[in-house]
Amino acid sequence: ESDTASEISFQFNRHKKTPSIGSHSSDMASVSSVSGSVLSVYSGDFGSVDAQGTVEFALDYDEKNREFQVHVSQCKDLAVVDEKKGRSDPYVKTYLLPDKARMGKRKTSVKKRTVNPIYNEVLRYKIEKMVLLIQKLNLSVWHNDPLGRNSFLGEIEIDLASWDWSNRTLNWYPLKPRSLSAVNGVDHRGVMSLSIKYVPPGSLGKWPKNPPSGEVHIWVKDVKDLLQLRPSGVDSFVKCYVLPDTSKKSYQKTRVIKRDTNPVFNHTIVYDGFHTEDLKDACVELTVWDHEKLTNHFLGGIRLGLGTGLSYGISVDWMDSTQEEVAFWQEMMLAANEWIEGLLPLRSL
Repeated sequence: ESDTASEISFQFNRHKKTPSIGSHSSDMASVSSVSGSVLSVYSGDFGSVDAQGTVEFALDYDEKNREFQVHVSQCKDLAVVDEKKGRSDPYVKTYLLPDKARMGKRKTSVKKRTVNPIYNEVLRYKIEKMVLLIQKLNLSVWHNDPLGRNSFLGEIEIDLASWDWSNRTLNWYPLKPRSLSAVNGVDHRGVMSLSIKYVPPGSLGKWPKNPPSGEVHIWVKDVKDLLQLRPSGVDSFVKCYVLPDTSKKSYQKTRVIKRDTNPVFNHTIVYDGFHTEDLKDACVELTVWDHEKLTNHFLGGIRLGLGTGLSYGISVDWMDSTQEEVAFWQEMMLAANEWIEGLLPLRSL
């Protein structure tokens, strides 16, 4: 029923408790700081002030250099963060959404002790015009705190597909509170259809003992509604690790499906070396990536486990399964030798 069946021998060291047990895979570590949900665009202390004031900026696209330019002029009447000293130290930050990790953030310099900062700076993105037109610009204003607890002062979000590109003049825009989508953590990255099964040791035959150790079977069927990073679609593949092991033995991946935001993978992976007690401490991490020559871009993922925050008695940040993911894993634990079907939303990890 699947085009590829991968079987890997997998042994947990249930007694070795070192910091490496809690580490991410190298690929995940490289993107974990930038591939959060839209909610992480608002990293900081939002509760201290209400959004107020205005920001003056202009947008332009340089066809010759294939460069998107955000001309940030100034802000007026920003909220005061430090009421005792009557000061704010504001700066402006921009992202291109929905995949803010792809293009990264840009920000102006910090202007100290003012609620009417003047910047006259240009924030630049090297990006094709056709790709730009499927993005949204998120422009937000922040108070810079020396300890890193930056305060949100307001934002504006612009759909670049409907933007009037003949308008290159500076205009004033009111700053708004955080968007409801960010507050509620709405970050739609697609939905994965998959089945999983646990085969306990010796459950398929008495002699010779079959299988000699437990097996977890993962059948990645398809993904729907992936983020479309290019007009032509997305070239996607799925990576799989069984954490805490991030070695090459644990790593598996599907083939790349090109130019399709609804890829069908139909790929089965079998991990052996599982003892039943390992199911409480292990976590199957499935991540979807866009394949490019120079670098792969994270699109979303799921983590199947009990979500306890602990693995073999050690606190780890990857044991963070959602309620849906936990329920899916628990159902597999309770129904040995049966395929459990699921439809799980991809999320940022």
